Amino acid sequence: MNILVCIKRVPDIAGSVTLDDTGAGIDESGLGHTMSSHEECAVELAIQTAAATGGTVTVLTLGPAEAVEQLRAAVAVGANDGILVEAADPSVFAPEDIAQVIGDVIRDRAEAGQTFDLVLTGDDAADTGDFQVGIRLAYDLEYPVLTNIQTISASGGGAIEARGIGPAGTEVFSLDLPAVVAVHEGGVDPRYPSITGRMKAKKASIVEYDAPEPGTGSPRIRLELPEVKASSVTILGEGPEAAPALVDVLEEIGVIRP
Repeated sequence: MNILVCIKRVPDIAGSVTLDDTGAGIDESGLGHTMSSHEECAVELAIQTAAATGGTVTVLTLGPAEAVEQLRAAVAVGANDGILVEAADPSVFAPEDIAQVIGDVIRDRAEAGQTFDLVLTGDDAADTGDFQVGIRLAYDLEYPVLTNIQTISASGGGAIEARGIGPAGTEVFSLDLPAVVAVHEGGVDPRYPSITGRMKAKKASIVEYDAPEPGTGSPRIRLELPEVKASSVTILGEGPEAAPALVDVLEEIGVIRP
């Protein structure tokens, strides 16, 4: 099974997050970069499935030239090759535009003899949380689609079995291929790259495209940071004298009964 995984270069937001001057993006000047956790799991699922079926894994990203780092990171853990659609400012591409670009690349690769049985995306990207690209891509390709999926496995007969967590528990689907699946983290643990994998990644084939001008689909207007909640500290006392006050607090929150 030949699988395409669509990933995104996102800022590593483990620290403090601020917005850029436009208010529509994150100020990345002091941040490192990675791929979204959902997409890390999508890469792992693709590698496992391709290994079980004798297939290949290709990773694709729409982003700046530096996004080749994330493509090579995926190759380092087991993907075969990568596709970079270079865009100096990917923030101007709305989810509909991104889906259209990916669809065009898939059609172009098919004409060149490289077809994909399954396309994986993350449920959403860590920086924008759009939750749209996978569904819009399936619509563009006229493929069936599943979202919020945590594990997949080949079930034979040109189909896969996919599992995800729904409101009532685990949901199990049988999906005919070709198809698009949006992956949610938690079903697998992404692997770490080996030294051999890192060396392979440096020499991996990366096909490059120039991104077209973005269309008019649902552009992002702005991002908003959540309000910072004020915090306070109450000092109950020092030493044994604080014990009665501590007991009162524990009774108040229901840890002990009077």
